[in-house]
Amino acid sequence: MIDLYAAGTSNGMRARIMLEECGLAYTLHPIDLMKGDQKKPEFLARNPWGQIPVIVDRDGPGGKPVTLSQSVGIMIYLAEKSGKFIPKDGAKRAAMWQALMNATSDMGPTLGSIFTIARAKEPHKPSQLLFEDRWKAYMKAWDDTLAKQKYCAGDELTVADFALYAVVGRAKQVLPALVDGYKSIDRWIDEIGARPGVKKGMTF
Repeated sequence: MIDLYAAGTSNGMRARIMLEECGLAYTLHPIDLMKGDQKKPEFLARNPWGQIPVIVDRDGPGGKPVTLSQSVGIMIYLAEKSGKFIPKDGAKRAAMWQALMNATSDMGPTLGSIFTIARAKEPHKPSQLLFEDRWKAYMKAWDDTLAKQKYCAGDELTVADFALYAVVGRAKQVLPALVDGYKSIDRWIDEIGARPGVKKGMTF
């Protein structure tokens, strides 16, 4: 059994989507970020950085418990544990790594910056435009990519698709205008978002 400590952010959604899609048994422990649950001693004992998500796998490698934070690390750990969503072919696996890193290192932080500025009492317009332009460039590149291939890394569903969906799906929930007007991304969103594991993983 795996314990998941998470909230309804794109990072938290990535972890829950992977647990669902990998078919691994888990218990969700919602973390209320607004109340500061992530700063309480019992949470910091699991992750001293005070960030979600965190998993505790009571049946880790060799039957020993494993505690793990960082959404991408969790996704890869769960994919390896279940034997799913990581291509066996080397070239396809390399394409997956590239797509995964863009979704989590480029698009995720850009969306986080847009959200932070938009929620400010006095949003700084030049910064907002900078990050929105960066987001649009990423979305255009993904729209062009998905016009030529079915999934993020090619013809195979991988961890990268779930990582990107958590970011784009979260944007669609909060600022829908950020994802409007991208035909190929819309096709991909409809397919990935229709998966039962993804639907449940996006819900907190």
